[in-house]
Amino acid sequence: MTTLLNSRPDTAPARPGRSVRRVGLVGWGAIGRVVGTALAEGRIPGAELTCVIDNRPLVDAPAPQLSFEDALAVCDLVVEAAGQAVVREWAERVLTRGADLLIASTGALVDPELTGRLRAAGPGRVYFTGGAVGGLDLLQAVRGLGPLSSVTLTTTKLPATLHQPWMDDELTARLHTTTEPVEVMRGTARDVPVKFPKSTNVAASVALATGDPDLVEVVVVADPAATLTRHVIEAAGPHGSYRFEVAHRPDAANPATSQVVPHAVLRSLGAVVGRAGQIL
Repeated sequence: MTTLLNSRPDTAPARPGRSVRRVGLVGWGAIGRVVGTALAEGRIPGAELTCVIDNRPLVDAPAPQLSFEDALAVCDLVVEAAGQAVVREWAERVLTRGADLLIASTGALVDPELTGRLRAAGPGRVYFTGGAVGGLDLLQAVRGLGPLSSVTLTTTKLPATLHQPWMDDELTARLHTTTEPVEVMRGTARDVPVKFPKSTNVAASVALATGDPDLVEVVVVADPAATLTRHVIEAAGPHGSYRFEVAHRPDAANPATSQVVPHAVLRSLGAVVGRAGQIL
């Protein structure tokens, strides 16, 4: 799924005569490598990998490594695959420089101040991808019938992927020694992504789809037997009830994310650049 956060057709930058989007990819990790390789191999018609932005020296990137500032001078579409901090620091500057932005780290978008600035920024447009979860397009459609009364997301992952520096000794010990599922945190979709910046972007995506981060209750569960990462969305309102469940294999290089995430980014990227026959 690809969703436009700041839709302003009258101010969107025109690109007459340009049939290929020049893409700057931020991040050369588990997500970025898959996305960058696909772009370099020409698997996304209408997009070419122009450069890679990363704060580490790279030796295997299939395009020149540039600073963010230099990248904005040569790219008209930036794909973020490097974490929430990048969105907070650079998203507004990307848009004001006239480039579009596709965000994978949706957890940054539960910050109302940041989201407000991005909605107002331009002429570039900002998109976000649903990543490892489905059903978001239906939840967005349901909003047309009226507000939902309840939304719950339960995310279950391996304990090692959920440990955070803010956890006290007791919770840390439970994560390291548990032999059964442990509830690590329960809160709203506004609170949880901040506490788990690399593991709960799904919570933010659900919040963006429903339109209310404070409505979405998020339950984070650590399970030592979780060979698959599981997300269960349950929503209800006067117009109906909805349940979506997905279970993904974690990425071997970065178990905090699912294998499917870079492919969700690629699908969204194909939609942004206007792949023929794509319904958004």
